[in-house]
Amino acid sequence: MDDSTLDMQGNQKQAFDLGMFVGNLALDENGRSDYVSLEGLQEELEECKNDEKLSDILAKGTKLWEHTKGAENNVRQVQLDAIQVNEEYLKTLESLSKKLKFAEVDSMVTTSKALKVVQPELERLRQKAVSKVFEFIAQKIHALRKLKTSIQIPQDNILLKYRCLIIFLKEHGMEIYNEVKATYIDTMNKILSAHFRAYIQAMGKLQLDIATSSDLIGVETKSTRLSLGRRESLRNGSAVFALGDRINILKEIDQPALILHTAEVNSERYPYEVLFRSLHKLLMDTAASEYLFCGDFFGEESIFYEIFAGPFAVLDEHFNVVLPNCYDALGLMLMIRIVDQHQMVMFKRKIPCLDSYLDKVNISLWSRLKLVLDMHLNSLRNANVRTLWEDDVHPHYVMWRYAEFVASLVHLNVEYGDGQLDLNFERLQMAIDDLLNKLAKTFTKPKLQTTFLINNYDVMVTVLMKSGTGGGSTMVHFWHLLKSNIPIFVEEMLLEHFNDLIKFVTSRGSEESSSSAENPSATDLEPLAWDFLSRWKAAIELMYEDCITSFSDSLCGRMILNMAYLRLGFYYRRLKVCARRIEGSFNGSFNRVLFPVTYISDEVDKYLKAF
Repeated sequence: MDDSTLDMQGNQKQAFDLGMFVGNLALDENGRSDYVSLEGLQEELEECKNDEKLSDILAKGTKLWEHTKGAENNVRQVQLDAIQVNEEYLKTLESLSKKLKFAEVDSMVTTSKALKVVQPELERLRQKAVSKVFEFIAQKIHALRKLKTSIQIPQDNILLKYRCLIIFLKEHGMEIYNEVKATYIDTMNKILSAHFRAYIQAMGKLQLDIATSSDLIGVETKSTRLSLGRRESLRNGSAVFALGDRINILKEIDQPALILHTAEVNSERYPYEVLFRSLHKLLMDTAASEYLFCGDFFGEESIFYEIFAGPFAVLDEHFNVVLPNCYDALGLMLMIRIVDQHQMVMFKRKIPCLDSYLDKVNISLWSRLKLVLDMHLNSLRNANVRTLWEDDVHPHYVMWRYAEFVASLVHLNVEYGDGQLDLNFERLQMAIDDLLNKLAKTFTKPKLQTTFLINNYDVMVTVLMKSGTGGGSTMVHFWHLLKSNIPIFVEEMLLEHFNDLIKFVTSRGSEESSSSAENPSATDLEPLAWDFLSRWKAAIELMYEDCITSFSDSLCGRMILNMAYLRLGFYYRRLKVCARRIEGSFNGSFNRVLFPVTYISDEVDKYLKAF
């Protein structure tokens, strides 16, 4: 053996083993002859002996002939149109894929005469394999339409098992791969659109209406009427303005979607936000599963958006009907918070496929909420004071609505601090202030006007305090109004019982003043003093009864009564100062009958304990 032959054999260990990759290929029985002429091979080898790679490839020409001949024994194993897709088939397909890749990997290889011997057969097998894979995958995809169970089961247990077929198509049959992808997109689009349409249709039978266009804060009670008809409605109108148990839906974000058929059989009805959460829970789970499947199976998460173009259109169509007819501000706010939490769920899952959709829904909900809030605002601004007025100083039903309504919105916003509501709160606040003052002026007596305002301000403060939210700027505003009106009422109540006495002592200057011009005479003071001494206990009892009957909240009434007694003690001390300034025998005898101020405090305590 000469040196050139030894060098060639050494180089073969590091060169491409073309024979290995094209071995066991099935050739057509009516195809080429067993004999493949290698004439001229030696001349080519001599010409290319200085090119180690090409020389090595060409040196294997004789072995290629042996491989092509031996491949005929496996023809029937790789006749793809006659073989079932099983493990053996997948291995054969993988082998074919390697051969096809090798045939395309290097320009030096593709130009060799040895490769051209088997290239037609490789192409024929590629076409047969692509055709077989398309038929198989298309059949599995079409079978999804007939399923009555979860689509995720065949996706995970069947389609993903044959992911290698999709990879084969992407690498060796892109046109057919795109056809498979289009078939899957069209199939899933129709399936999911039909599923969501059916779910939405079933939802309509379970919806419990809460509010109509006339259920507004400033509309008189006689004008408001919860809608009746095909859908049932809440009979308790307070559900329009107070959250109550409705807030519990925010604690059920992760609960499974409602099984609507079961709910219908049980004659259950739900406010729309409950159905909204259920629908979007179903959407989240379906979308997340489909998004991950698209990435795993096709390696293209982007096709999710083509698949869900149909379901998104179904949902958009539904909301375009529902939202324009929704007048339930609290329900809208609950849905906004549901969307917020769903966005957080998807963020934690690191699945962005619903980002744009949920943002769009959020914008639509805010837009509708602001419109409904404007309707409430206009109902206050345009309220008919004459029809709203009631001859009653206790909290007006409009104020009850407003207090519960604002407290509910504040409660739903406290954890989010969403500034979008601030302007609405300010405008509603100005409107209710104006309406309350107009209603108060319909009372003829100033004391009744003040009583009415105190009761209504107290309702707002009490409701906000009970909500546990702090109330923010709204609480500060109404607490200030409450505190500023209580002293006014106290003075008016004391004037009813001690008008002359109060005017007398206030006209005589301060306790430190000693001007002779301000010293009272016995003639002026004596009737006032004896009048006070004769009926101060009875007056205290009357003021107690006044507070009991005038104020709905016992704490507010207690605070007012206590302030009234403190103020009465102040006037009584001023009376004693005036008595000490009187010269003569009256001074001594009169001062002996004046009792200490603590007597008033002791008497007051009896009534304060009764609250």
